[in-house]
Order: sequence, then structure tokens, then C-alpha cells
Amino acid sequence: MRKYEVVIIVKPGEEEAINTTIAKFENIIKNTGGNVEKVDRWGKKRLAYEVKDFMDGYYTLINFTSEPATVFELERVLKITDDVLKHMVIKLED
Repeated sequence: MRKYEVVIIVKPGEEEAINTTIAKFENIIKNTGGNVEKVDRWGKKRLAYEVKDFMDGYYTLINFTSEPATVFELERVLKITDDVLKHMVIKLED
């Protein structure tokens, strides 16, 4: 298992909708054999430039361990989720 972190910027809106979106990605990691170590919610921040007609976004950092197949599935779902403005998955040093 390798260590990863993912930063997700979600559309600003109701707290319940944001929580549901973040929980969706946590569940993908857990259901594909990964282990979520830490979820750090940075909150609503101003974006440097407009993304999909939004100037603000809700930032979340998730640290997890998993196999590479989990990361492929996570990125696939991140790309097709409309509530996600931007995301970045990084493999950490062992």
C-alpha cells in the first residue's frame, strides 16, 4: 500500500451537499480497499481565477493509503462529478 493525498475543490453551497460529496470520495477509497487516514477541511476560499463560473470553492485535503487501482477509480469519479471544480492526487514519499 502506498500513501497518497488528494485535494478536492468543491462548488460552494449548502453544507449538507458539500458533506455528501466529500463522503462519496471517502467511501470510494474505503470500498476499493484503501484506508482514509485524515480528512482536513480547509473551508471556503477564494479561487485565484474563475473556474466553471465560480470565484469561491470549498477545499478539502484527504490523506489515505491504498493500491494504485484505488487511485485510478478515485480520479475517474472525480473527473465525472459535477460538484468538483478541481482536484489533484499526489503520491507521497514512502
